[in-house]
Amino acid sequence: MDAKDVGGDLEKILITAEQIDARLTELAAEIDEYYQGEEILLVGVLNGAVMAMADLSRKIHTSTRMDWMAVSSYGSGTKSSGVVRILKDLASDIHDVNVLIVEDIIDSGLTLSWLLANLRSREPKSLRIATVLRKPDAAKVEVEVDHVGFDIANEFVVGYGLDYAGRYRSLPFVGTLAPHVYGA
Repeated sequence: MDAKDVGGDLEKILITAEQIDARLTELAAEIDEYYQGEEILLVGVLNGAVMAMADLSRKIHTSTRMDWMAVSSYGSGTKSSGVVRILKDLASDIHDVNVLIVEDIIDSGLTLSWLLANLRSREPKSLRIATVLRKPDAAKVEVEVDHVGFDIANEFVVGYGLDYAGRYRSLPFVGTLAPHVYGA
């Protein structure tokens, strides 16, 4: 899927596939330097992190394993319930393991803050975060992010794992939707 496949749904492309690829190469080098040959458990946060996890993991030269979590802070609608639920937990024991959470985007930081506390309670050797996108202006809680691909404005974005109503995840770039798509 690419821009021509979504017709007039896109307003603009913010970050191209080539820019994402180049930045992930840089992030992988940072990660390799930090871990210096120690094994890492990459923990992808579903569903959005699938693209980032696949691409980043292939660029890291350090020995890695992968696992996945799915968490939700939403109730039945689009408003947060304030309660985070684990929809899919790790299959791996992370006690004394180097854990690197891989995210597609960090905006408010509320769910990620809860996830960090949950994973810290499992006593990993180290716990760090890598994200493709971060919205500094949307932050409601301070979360220390170790590896950031791109800081972006506080606008709704799709592509590269990010969706709107289950669509647009497979776009190889990050873009904004035209207002007519989401009724703004």
